[in-house]
Amino acid sequence: MATLEQVLLSVDETLEQSLSRWESFLKIPSVSTDPAYKADCKTAAQWLVDTLNELGFDATMRETPGHPMVVAHYISNDRTNAIGKHVPHILFYGHYDVQPPEPLEEWNTPPFEPTRIVGDDGNERMYARGSADDKGQLLTFIEAVRAMINASFTLNVNMSLLFEGEEESGSPSLDAFLAQNIKELSHDVALVCDTGMWNETTPAITTRLRGMVHDEIIITGPSIDLHSGLYGGAAINPIRVLTKILGDMHDANGKVMIDGFYDGVKDLPADTKSSWDKLNLSHEEFLGGVGLSHPAGETSYTMLEQIWSRPTADVNGILGGYTGEGTKTVIPSKASAKLSFRLVGEQDPQKILDGFRAFVKARLPADCSVEFLSDGGASPALEVAESNPSLKVAAGALKDEFGKDPVLMGCGGSIPIVGAFKDVLGMDTILVGFGLADDAIHSPNEKYDINSFHKGIRSWVRILDALGNSDEE
Repeated sequence: MATLEQVLLSVDETLEQSLSRWESFLKIPSVSTDPAYKADCKTAAQWLVDTLNELGFDATMRETPGHPMVVAHYISNDRTNAIGKHVPHILFYGHYDVQPPEPLEEWNTPPFEPTRIVGDDGNERMYARGSADDKGQLLTFIEAVRAMINASFTLNVNMSLLFEGEEESGSPSLDAFLAQNIKELSHDVALVCDTGMWNETTPAITTRLRGMVHDEIIITGPSIDLHSGLYGGAAINPIRVLTKILGDMHDANGKVMIDGFYDGVKDLPADTKSSWDKLNLSHEEFLGGVGLSHPAGETSYTMLEQIWSRPTADVNGILGGYTGEGTKTVIPSKASAKLSFRLVGEQDPQKILDGFRAFVKARLPADCSVEFLSDGGASPALEVAESNPSLKVAAGALKDEFGKDPVLMGCGGSIPIVGAFKDVLGMDTILVGFGLADDAIHSPNEKYDINSFHKGIRSWVRILDALGNSDEE
């Protein structure tokens, strides 16, 4: 039986083979949102099934109304309940589908021809669509398991793996699939590798995810577009009404003025705030790359609090009147806006939606009507307690690999699968990822650092070993 250090040495020595397998996976254009790539998505699913079966998993492709799921199981024979010790069973999740590569003309290398490039800083990176999101990330786990199995390492965990092919298209088949397979997929803890590190030398575990709810507002004034010379001044202008309402949503200090908006928002624990403050992320460092320098959220909160632990109300788009070339002097009949609300704590998505609509109706003038169009998608915020036993075990393993404690960070975005695992399967999720802020996911020239891939494999070896040898029941 190999030791942990021998497994880690094997990871180092076989890195080129791991990179080769990664490249073959990246060559499959598994774009889930475009029906033209349907066969390619199935090819990617089959690639995973074949890879896992070769390692000794019981892996199968499961059909859905959309793209197939891949489910695989590995039951360790190294330790049994007969000795009175609970064998932890983990569920690892990832997705094999990728975003469309367009605009193709902005790629420096073909998106489905993975290319390794050494930058001016001496670091080597893999450029391809899906290199970071999520093929590189999920393969760090598979390659870690490969190294442990090939070394005949004592695996004290049982594993189930779930890979979906519709994450980039909203996971329309996922909830039903989970509900139909609760007994097969519900285990001790879920592991997800679809997040990032704090920086290239500091690992992170994401413990907070903001929820989200969307709405669209359409305000109608006159029955038709009007000549602004004939009617201007007398006729109500829906654009003016809309922008006034949207402008009223925030006060001068960035506070959202919708009644009840902050119901369920908890104060940040003092120790968490202290740990975030110690990260010393400057406004210029975070915002400088996008041409900004001053945080625009609630002025009484730090920038990290604004993006990790505070709710938001954002206008994502506005449409109204004539927007073509040249001028057209009209008072439009309609004006519309799309909005999204990021939620934290125990905010109720439906109450937020109801509160916004009441806010709009209370400010609607005579001669105007309003229509609301919600896409029906909503998710509450999620939080994994820092005292969670599996989180503490994973944090210790990451410290062993990187030589420093991982940052327990928030995430401004939403990862709906984490909510599904909690609500449908009754499991907490530990979010460990190895992406970096400059990976350009969803954008041209997506990349993943070779060092991120390498350290990710080594980290999962340590985490799986630590979970299997934990005294936590």
